[in-house]
Amino acid sequence: MGVLETVRARAARPKSTEQTALELPIGQILDGDCVEAMRKLPDASVDLVFADPPYNLQLGGDLNRPDGSAVDAVTDDWDQFDSFKIYDDFTRDWLTEARRVLKPDGSLWVIGSYHNIFRVGAILQDLGFWILNDVIWRKSNPMPNFKGTRFTNAHETLIWASMGEKSRYQFNYRAMKTLNDELQMRSDWVLPICSGGERLKKGGTKVHPTQKPESLLYRVLLATTEKGDVVLDPFFGTGTTGAVAKRLGREWIGCEREGIYREAALERIEAALPLDESALTTMQSKKSAPRVAFGALVENGYIEPGTEVFDKKRRWIATVRADGSLAIGKQVGSIHGLGKELQDAPSCNGWTFWHYENCGEVKPIDAARQLYLLATED
Repeated sequence: MGVLETVRARAARPKSTEQTALELPIGQILDGDCVEAMRKLPDASVDLVFADPPYNLQLGGDLNRPDGSAVDAVTDDWDQFDSFKIYDDFTRDWLTEARRVLKPDGSLWVIGSYHNIFRVGAILQDLGFWILNDVIWRKSNPMPNFKGTRFTNAHETLIWASMGEKSRYQFNYRAMKTLNDELQMRSDWVLPICSGGERLKKGGTKVHPTQKPESLLYRVLLATTEKGDVVLDPFFGTGTTGAVAKRLGREWIGCEREGIYREAALERIEAALPLDESALTTMQSKKSAPRVAFGALVENGYIEPGTEVFDKKRRWIATVRADGSLAIGKQVGSIHGLGKELQDAPSCNGWTFWHYENCGEVKPIDAARQLYLLATED
């Protein structure tokens, strides 16, 4: 029996939901090699796998800025592979285990750069995964190419795949449309890299060289999981997946062999605050330059889910939900749509209609948009 047939046979074994839940190390970071750690998990037991594997960067020599200072590049042992074959074997091993532990209607996300993503994509197709989208994360503030010998690497690629061509995977289309100010969410996402207060540091040094921004995981989990779903991250790092899962009411399991990362991740997740139950509910199915969606402010933490927003005269008070929609009782809509409906008006500019309180000062939500624009221009 081949690898693919073995994985399919294992996934087909029946097991009660209660039994599987009891066997899962929910909210734990499994120590050691990710393949060995995943082998301890039951078949068909998780809803989503998000993987940020080693990129196997092929970097030659030191990289310096024009002023002569060294660039903080990835030189850790966990990203070192002696050959493409060794990297491919490693990739096939962890993807095989990921496929085994995924439920039949689960899905996989994997992120990478030009160094590795094409090799990963070919292998996951060989194993029977069905690619649904390749998503381009376009960094609004990428690191420049200091040597000036190539284009600036301003994006990374995510592959979203289901277990098979006919798999009934989860996709919260309506929530994504709401997050994007009532426009269909595209497969190119403009988000800033992890920086500022979100970047974990110890003694002034980055804890992890490739920490992903929470806004990226926020969008992935909001789009392709539901409240209570189990998310597995085989390369947990400093716990971005776990922190966002906790905020959004998802369960998480991590695998991480580096002790310094595990310690930082646990501290970070412990401090993360889960969203209020009402804010977790998302809308179900039913132009400026640069354009910013209200959802971008929510997923980047400029306006938190659960925040109360109101018109200037405080006639209406609405609650911000996780997908960027607003709710007043049973009335739900975008910042523009709900404002239009409440006023029975032909249109509404939600940016100036809705206000929020910040440190005792009342501001239009457009003020948060301007802060976001300033941060992403840096």
